[in-house]
Amino acid sequence: MPRPLKVLAFAGAQEIVGAAEFDWPLATACTVTEFVDAMCQRFTGLTAHRSSIRVAVNGQYAAGDERVLPGDEVALIPPVAGG
Repeated sequence: MPRPLKVLAFAGAQEIVGAAEFDWPLATACTVTEFVDAMCQRFTGLTAHRSSIRVAVNGQYAAGDERVLPGDEVALIPPVAGG
């Protein structure tokens, strides 16, 4: 039985998806890019921030071609303003 991803959403991403943490079904491995595409399709408000959202897989920043596996923890990290 596939294990869901644990998705963490921070700052503006949390506001868009409506939760700080949720499970996302994932039957087979995908790339980070495919995962973000799926998130943008489900949560259309993320699309405007697509190019600036960073993704961490299991606590490490991940590039678009890196793999996401069932059971991983994936964080959506939008840019943070401050100073």
